[in-house]
Amino acid sequence: MTPFTTITGTAVPLDRSNVDTDAIIPKQYLKSIKRTGFGPYLFDDWRYLDPGDLQTDVKTRRPNPDFVLNRPEHRGATILLARQNFGCGSSREHAVWALANYGFRAVIASSYADIFFSNSFKNGFLPVVLKADEVEQLFQAVAADAAQRITVDLPAQQVRIDGGAAFHFDIDALRKDRLVKGVDEIGETLAHADAIKAYEARRRQAAPWLFAQ
Repeated sequence: MTPFTTITGTAVPLDRSNVDTDAIIPKQYLKSIKRTGFGPYLFDDWRYLDPGDLQTDVKTRRPNPDFVLNRPEHRGATILLARQNFGCGSSREHAVWALANYGFRAVIASSYADIFFSNSFKNGFLPVVLKADEVEQLFQAVAADAAQRITVDLPAQQVRIDGGAAFHFDIDALRKDRLVKGVDEIGETLAHADAIKAYEARRRQAAPWLFAQ
């Protein structure tokens, strides 16, 4: 995974509560288990005026001009703003993959569904939890200026509006450490591969009957 320390960029204001994982990435795209290629289908039902699936060339589809992701002033954004209970619904990991594939590195909301929240950290994606009034200030800042730059500083656990307010967020210390290092649970375990092999060798000598075929 790519290490996450500090990002500064523009934000897409998705002014909706209870955005579920089927809205983030609809079920017809779950046939692929690769972690790449989902970006064009993010928020598919809202983003396009006609339906599609993995066999549909997105270049032939009509973008919905009213959907915030299609507005030219929000192109290249790396932060998603959302409301409460983001990522509710089914437990599909594809939802996080689609957000990351699109180019988002973090989402800021007042609350999340538990499984989406957990899946985010496992995939190097940061779900920032702020108070509802703080999220509202971010929405207002972006509404006033779509080019408003926002900084998400993981080491300092801060979200800062350039030239404006700064908000503190809490995060589990272990999850924070993994994001900063760019490793998941498997990567963290593999970092101790030599010690694990040495232990297995000692255990095999001390209790060979445990390894008998």
